[in-house]
Order: sequence, then C-alpha cells, then structure tokens
Amino acid sequence: MNESLHTVENTIGQDRPELQEAVQEFVDSGFAGMQMRVHDERGEWAGSAGVRKLGEAAKPPTDGRFWVGSTTKTFTAALVLHLVADDAIGLDDPVAGSLPELGLDRRITVRMLLQHTSGLFNYTGEHYDDGTVVPGICATGKEWVDNRFRSYRPEELVRLALSRPARFEPGTDQSYSNTNFTLAALLIEKVTGRSYAEEMQRRILGPLGLRDTVVPGTSPEIPGPHAHGYYRYQDAGEWKVADVTRQNLSLLTGAGDMISSTRDLHTFISSLLGGELLPAPLLAEMRRPHGKFGLGLGLWVQDAGPDGAAVLHHNGGAPGGYGALMISTPDGSKTLTAGLTTGDAAIDPAQEFPRALNKLITTVFGGGQAGPAD
Repeated sequence: MNESLHTVENTIGQDRPELQEAVQEFVDSGFAGMQMRVHDERGEWAGSAGVRKLGEAAKPPTDGRFWVGSTTKTFTAALVLHLVADDAIGLDDPVAGSLPELGLDRRITVRMLLQHTSGLFNYTGEHYDDGTVVPGICATGKEWVDNRFRSYRPEELVRLALSRPARFEPGTDQSYSNTNFTLAALLIEKVTGRSYAEEMQRRILGPLGLRDTVVPGTSPEIPGPHAHGYYRYQDAGEWKVADVTRQNLSLLTGAGDMISSTRDLHTFISSLLGGELLPAPLLAEMRRPHGKFGLGLGLWVQDAGPDGAAVLHHNGGAPGGYGALMISTPDGSKTLTAGLTTGDAAIDPAQEFPRALNKLITTVFGGGQAGPAD
C-alpha cells in the first residue's frame, strides 16, 4: 500500500493517537481518504489520512469541502422548523394545503416528511422486504456516471414519486425516502416566496457564519480546497473507475445536495443542539425518536453505550465518491464530523463503513452501534 496511506496529518497539535488510529482504519479498509474533526472535553482535534487525489502523495486537507449527501436532511429539517417557530407553517399542517398543485394525499403532514412516515415512494428507487426492487431516477452504475451532470427540477422528482404506489398509508409506518425532503424544499419555497438556497443562507448558513457550506443548485463544482472522489462501476463486464468530484446533485434537492466542511458541520450541529437555532419545545421534538428507525425530525437517535448515553446524527453519502459523518451528544457539547472519499479499491462501502464507524463511535463517544449511512 502507498506509504502516504499510513500517515495521518494532525493540524491542531494535540497528540490523540486513538483518533489517528480510527481515521487510519477507514483508509486501511479501502477508502481513498478521510478528514475528521472532534470537539470534546479535551478541546479540538483535526486530522486526515490517505490521499487527496489518486496518484499523488498529498493528504486530504483538513479544511476541505465535500459533498455531504444526506447530512443535508438535518439542515433542511432545521430550516423547516425555523419556519414553524415563526408560525409560517404548522408541524402538523397538511403539506397539500401549501402545495395543492401536486395532488398530495391530504393526510401527509409536515411532521411526516421530517420523520419519514409519509409513505411516499423514494424517487431514487425502492427496495422492498420481499426482494423486489422498483427503480427510480438514475443514481447508480454506468448510467449515473454518464448522466451525472444532468439537471433535475424538484417538481420533476416529486411527480415521479407520486406516479408510483405509496409504500403505506400516511403515518402508519416508517420508510426512508428522499422524496420527503425534496418536498420539504418545495414547501420552504412556497411558504417563504424565496428559493430553498436563499432561505437556507438567510436563516441558517448566514447567522451561523458557515462560509464553507453552500446549496449549489445545478453547479457541479466544489468551491475551495477539496479531495477528489472516485466511483468504481461496471461497463460491459469490465470494472472502471471515474473521478466524480464534479457532479450535479440537483437530483437530491433538499435531501442530499449540499457541500460543507468538518468545521462547518461541527458549528451547525453544536449550535442546533445547543439551542441557538430553535426554541426549546421544537428542539425537543427534533430530538425525540419515533418509529422503528428511532428517527427524530431530520436526525437519527441511537444508543451509544451500556450507560444509556445517546448520540444524535445524520451521516450521508453522495451518489458516488463522497461520504460525511455528523455525530453529536444530545446537547451538542461533543461532536465528531468527517468527510470521506472513495477511490479505486474494490470495496463495498456498505460493508466496510459500519465496521469502521462502530470503532470510531466507540473511541469518541464510548460505545454503540453504527447507524445507517444515510
């Protein structure tokens, strides 16, 4: 293995060998690179391992930007709840009341979108318990690589979902669906009269000073320093690797389209859970687990050890090349944020990711099992 893959850059100056080892484990398991930031009772630590770009020795920048994938959902949920706090909309209002043109089931409420209990078909495809797979928009394989710069309109994504049968009656079950959060983005636009990106900047990013975080719309560019992400796929029976650093994530509007950094993700989650963005009753609603997934409103809630401590998180992955971690204690006092890139190794992130993440959560938070990547 490349010599550089066994070196960890520590930019803060603290000697935290347990954190260095945990970061290195992701790289040793086949990820191209990782940058991580931890805030705890010992202060701040940031480091990186692996490579910024295949074929080069430079490590990922610890102040780098990256596609955060479904970590976007927590930002979107916080923005919706900010509107609830302003009485612009009610948490239990029917979404159809604000978006009548879509023909939504009137039983679907704002709350159901944020806790994935609407029953709406996931426009990126559904995997049913009996093994049936119903495809949605192109988000994997060679087809996605070839079409990764295509622009989608959020209404187009939602209408595709509404053309497919719902998974269940609204409020009767729980199923993770990107459709919920793209609908939330449309709701934000209808209620405020501004674009989802403008309102995110006005209510969340600007007030918190999140200068590394953007809602890129249809732009495929990552502004500022960043590591490259790669996607391994099959083409006519042959394995190929594409640099997918540039990709158009309008296919995940409100659900997985944002760019951020470990520093900004820390500031966001610690500020949110510390009570800086929402009044206490709404923050309590956000942190309260619901249903079989233990989902709050845009946050996963999970046990972090035998002492009963909990962590709140929403990790994410872009369609190709990038992953993000955003994990915190319920009060925001201890956080772990990270950006990952995949390379040319023949690994299955769905298998390697949980094992390395379990060890990382144990190291930082004292125990637990990894939650879903999205």
